[in-house]
Amino acid sequence: MEFKDYYATLGVAKSATDKELKQAYRKLARKHHPDVNPGDKSAEARFKEINEAYEVLGDAEKRRKYDELGANWRAYEQAERAGGSNPFEQGRWTVHTGGQPGGFHTMSEEEMQEIFGTENPFSDFFNTFFGGVAGDTGARRGRGGRAARTRKGGDLEQEIPLTLEEADQGVTRRLAIKHDGHARTVDVRVPAGVGDGSRVRVSGEGERGTNGAASGDLYLRVRLQPHAVFERRGRDLYTRVSLPVPLAVLGGEIEVPALGGRTLRLKVPPTTQNGQIFRLRGQGMSMVGKPGERSDLYATVDIQVPREVSTEERAHYEALAKLAGTKHSAA
Repeated sequence: MEFKDYYATLGVAKSATDKELKQAYRKLARKHHPDVNPGDKSAEARFKEINEAYEVLGDAEKRRKYDELGANWRAYEQAERAGGSNPFEQGRWTVHTGGQPGGFHTMSEEEMQEIFGTENPFSDFFNTFFGGVAGDTGARRGRGGRAARTRKGGDLEQEIPLTLEEADQGVTRRLAIKHDGHARTVDVRVPAGVGDGSRVRVSGEGERGTNGAASGDLYLRVRLQPHAVFERRGRDLYTRVSLPVPLAVLGGEIEVPALGGRTLRLKVPPTTQNGQIFRLRGQGMSMVGKPGERSDLYATVDIQVPREVSTEERAHYEALAKLAGTKHSAA
């Protein structure tokens, strides 16, 4: 039986941080997701391996147990090759104590349940290694005394496109979830304020667990659609507004668009320069988990040079040019 190296499955070192584990998992999950590789059984199998590995390494307590017991696997293998009794038979498990040579401790089923709990999210390696400790003792024994497999359902990930207005206000969507040739619908609520690339967790809507185990979770990956007026950068919104030349020179008020069809009044000072940016505090996007609070809106001014001028307007511009001592072409 092969030892499952979950670190190798995710392509990370044993010293990897939680952040590095999560980054590796997300990258591999996107690459091998069944929705991205329809009909590819090898990709589906790889996706399940990736989820199983992260299920263990992504949980601090499970990772600690895996690191401690996984390292002793060779000791078990050597004991079996030497002709010793099978350490997995009759509901008892022999664990190397790390003390004197040949020092082993035989653990009872109750001790194993105390360490690992009653839920077993692991593969055949763990089911065999630990005797399939999961669920009720009498119910889990199958053919030939082997434990019935109990595994928590894997997580699913799906992209959800949103307009900027939907992301700002929050939205409820009915989604069609396809997995293993089956389709179902689920109503999900996306909270107000989510950004591009955000992941929204829908508990219990992933793969179904086996033998009564809990289902996995559904993760919605937000993709914001381009907007004609606004650009979101981080939490804030950015837009551009036109500023007539007289107001740029003399100062005054202009209208700035805001989400929801609103308009705001912005006071610009005299001699405002082209490309100058003004901050409208609290007029940007809704913020996740902070009802009533908004990020900021930034308005960049584009000085609007007229394409045509009247005779009277030209006379005024010529007078300004004369005052500034600049030369201009004749009409």
